[in-house]
Amino acid sequence: MKRVNKSLMNIEQKLKSSAELIQDTLLNHIHQLINTPEPLKKAMSYSLSAGGKRIRPFLVLEVAKAVSGDEAIIDKALYAACAIEYIHTYSLIHDDLPAMDNDDYRRGKLTNHKVFGEALAILAGDALLTQAFGLLSQMAKQNLIEPKIAIELIDDLVHFAGAQGMVGGQVADIEAEQGDTTFEQLQFIQQHKTSDLIICSVLAGGRIAEANETQLKHLYTFARNIGLAFQIQDDILDVIGDEVKLGKATNSDVNNEKVTYPYFIGLEESKQLVIKLTDEAKSAIEFAQLKDASTLIALADYLVHREY
Repeated sequence: MKRVNKSLMNIEQKLKSSAELIQDTLLNHIHQLINTPEPLKKAMSYSLSAGGKRIRPFLVLEVAKAVSGDEAIIDKALYAACAIEYIHTYSLIHDDLPAMDNDDYRRGKLTNHKVFGEALAILAGDALLTQAFGLLSQMAKQNLIEPKIAIELIDDLVHFAGAQGMVGGQVADIEAEQGDTTFEQLQFIQQHKTSDLIICSVLAGGRIAEANETQLKHLYTFARNIGLAFQIQDDILDVIGDEVKLGKATNSDVNNEKVTYPYFIGLEESKQLVIKLTDEAKSAIEFAQLKDASTLIALADYLVHREY
């Protein structure tokens, strides 16, 4: 048990250091935008400064390191990591809107529309979404990666964040209702709403480090499983989590009559499924035969034990 706790402490420190690097880079890009209205930059920066574990960009950087075995590859992968965090942040701004989840708080802070109004919140999300693709194109323009790899990253982001991926999952989530939605539909929602952007993050790190097709296949399986485990753990924490640690009210899924894994299969089975998915994810990463997968395995364990 002490060894596990030490491992969890190490991954928490790595996540903290990575999050600081990502946030500094994200905000620096926003500040450098020229001919941009200041209220828009403030609204964008507000949500980018809301904290969070930054797991998606962390995955981009750590997968690239695990495949290449080279710490210096972070310089190549940083723009891609920030691009995915822009996408994630825009999705949170829009998720919180009255027409969507109608949330007042995100990570302990007032949601974007509560501070800047609905119109500017929508436009801040739009700007972050667009800026993400600009960062990926800059990777090729600055010779950080080959143009072919940049195109693959853009294609992945379109697929996993767009109508066939995250956005499609959000639509299915809106249409879902307790009593009418099937378990198969729930699986579709969780796969696309949450897992797809995590898959995109992992594949981005792999592509930047020029992983082979076999490695990409196993990385995909790893990402799909930890993505689903991550969402189920969120569902569990919504029921039994600590509101102070979560930075938002619990039981919001219950109050909004959302379909979740605890709703369908109960809390205990949901907890067991998180463990099962995590074990399968760790097996996949071992099959990938990366240079050093220790951080990715530790992250998978951390996600099981997290409390927020």
